[in-house]
Amino acid sequence: MIGDRLHELRTERGMSLRALAEQAGVSPTLLSQIERGVTEPSLSTLRRLAGVFGASIASLFEDPAAPAVWISRPGERTTLGAPNGQIRYERLTPGNGQLEVLHAVLAPGEVSSDELWSHPSLECVYVVSGTLTVQVERSAYTVTAGESLTLDSNRPHRYLNTSDTETEIVLAINPPTP
Repeated sequence: MIGDRLHELRTERGMSLRALAEQAGVSPTLLSQIERGVTEPSLSTLRRLAGVFGASIASLFEDPAAPAVWISRPGERTTLGAPNGQIRYERLTPGNGQLEVLHAVLAPGEVSSDELWSHPSLECVYVVSGTLTVQVERSAYTVTAGESLTLDSNRPHRYLNTSDTETEIVLAINPPTP
């Protein structure tokens, strides 16, 4: 879906692959692979591409024909890589740009980002199983299975699995990360 939307935005603006790649600071080969669905872009790359279009990352996932009712099925979901991290998120919501709900499993030692980062949103993380450490600025919070934590994403934060077992989470972000 991201490849199709990217191609649509690029051609609507009459841009070549090379022109968009140059403005976004990525290679034309990478851009071609993203558009063809061969590879998935990192959040860093998505930020750069959205910046070229003067839009949010969420807009790159918007589907103008998003249905009023949508079922998210395993194996059919779009995945996103965390910024500078190891986690892969599955998108559980359609690309309407209003709400982002993600699912992830963090292996022991995995983090959402090497560094704390912030963005203008509100996040709620629900721990399905295991234990999650949420670092917000200089504080760390332990959230266990069945618990949730809500935070103002303007405050620098990240998610960590400091345990020796997998941690499964569901993360809601509103509005979707720009």
